[in-house]
Amino acid sequence: MEAYIKSLETELSLIKNGFKEEERRALADYKFNNHEYIKKLAFLAYKSDTYQVRMYGVFLFGYLSEQKDILVFMRDEVSKDDNWRVQEVLAKAFDEFCHKTGYEKVLPIIDEWLADNNPNTRRVVIEGLRIWTSRPYFKDKPNEAIRRIVLLKEDSSEYVRKSVGNALRDISKKFPELIKAELNNWKLENKEIIQVYKLASKFIS
Repeated sequence: MEAYIKSLETELSLIKNGFKEEERRALADYKFNNHEYIKKLAFLAYKSDTYQVRMYGVFLFGYLSEQKDILVFMRDEVSKDDNWRVQEVLAKAFDEFCHKTGYEKVLPIIDEWLADNNPNTRRVVIEGLRIWTSRPYFKDKPNEAIRRIVLLKEDSSEYVRKSVGNALRDISKKFPELIKAELNNWKLENKEIIQVYKLASKFIS
């Protein structure tokens, strides 16, 4: 297993952009090995100093995320990774968890992560579920998506606020009246909320 990780480090370190190869390799390994082996492989990969291999490991975590300890590790440890590319894959892994388990069923976990102390964890949910209203449950209940996203409109992290504004802007393309009604209720009293408002209202006349 260690030798395989070394080979991944050699191969994947050559890829400087995107995530498709890491995702492709992770899915292939997941499909052709048992879960016990893949779990050990994922944790070993995540220890790598090569961020591309950690990305691969996080894709594996997403496929295994129905296991509670994996989901907790994603929330508490992977969210602390200092590489933004790994954070992007974590967002995908969280959406994989929601997809596998069912979006309505995991609403309590979505809400829990949105309230987490770590801004990376909060952003993972906002970013991972984009476009929210293309996802099951939220597709039929767009207000449930909007209600959750706007909770973070004045988040202390600019990183999170940008994600909030972009997520609302996404929804406005299909549900402009809902977003317009929401934005009309905002009090534009500080630069943080004004920043989100400008992003969210981009396509609203």
